Amino acid sequence: MILIADCGSTKIDWCLINNNEIVERINTTGINAMMLSRDEIAARIAAELGPELKTPVESIDAVYFYGAGCISEEVCSNVASAISETVPAPVIEVATDLLAAARALCGHEPGIACIIGTGSNSCYYDGKKIVDNVSPLGYILGDEGSGAVLGKLLVGDVLKNVLPAHLCKSFLEEYKTDRLEIIRRVYREPGANRFLASLSPFLLKHIDEPSVHSLVLNAFKSFFVRNIHNYEGYEKLPVNFVGSIACYYSDVLTEAASLAGCKVGIILKSPMEGLIKFHARAL
Repeated sequence: MILIADCGSTKIDWCLINNNEIVERINTTGINAMMLSRDEIAARIAAELGPELKTPVESIDAVYFYGAGCISEEVCSNVASAISETVPAPVIEVATDLLAAARALCGHEPGIACIIGTGSNSCYYDGKKIVDNVSPLGYILGDEGSGAVLGKLLVGDVLKNVLPAHLCKSFLEEYKTDRLEIIRRVYREPGANRFLASLSPFLLKHIDEPSVHSLVLNAFKSFFVRNIHNYEGYEKLPVNFVGSIACYYSDVLTEAASLAGCKVGIILKSPMEGLIKFHARAL
């Protein structure tokens, strides 16, 4: 049996599979592997995953843990060691969320895999490993097309009265906010990226408005031009996506891809479905 984990800062989705069948699904509190010590991670997994697992841990042959922040050998080693205290499987592999996206979207075939959610990222995957990655740079310098950047563009256009007056008024009323509150949340409180991303649903709600459609379309075009165009042969490969923003805005994303000379392949809201298929082949 194989235990797969899709880990974010908010939650971890654990899935135990056997012979291509799901045995258990468990959700626990998320982990930022860069921010917690090895012992803190071990304690959290033991407290939250251990009591929920109905299957004896001795019958689990491998654990594949994918998480944001798992970007160095030291961090991955700490996470693997922490997991082993609760699930002492013979094989424990810890990797980035970007490899999870690549495996879920491309399987064992070459392709371009992207994440567009609160942040954005992309890579060229050769069917076995990530061989090229354009640095996402975060929502201040990059993260084009992400929920955080869409939210940033939205509040900028609202506060500068670029959007039509009725949309500006509607936004401020819907979120019960004003210029000073927005500036405080962005510049003086932690988690500005998550705050900005939380505002992006307003764009989806009003996507038929020409000004809103244009804002979102240009943001996605920027993602393709500033990221995907850096991969050799991008015009010949499918560009695949995982993430809530990519899923909810799939029509506009596909339109932007066409304008940028790219072709959209698979779009998944979560990588777990694809990861189950990928790892089931190894059983």
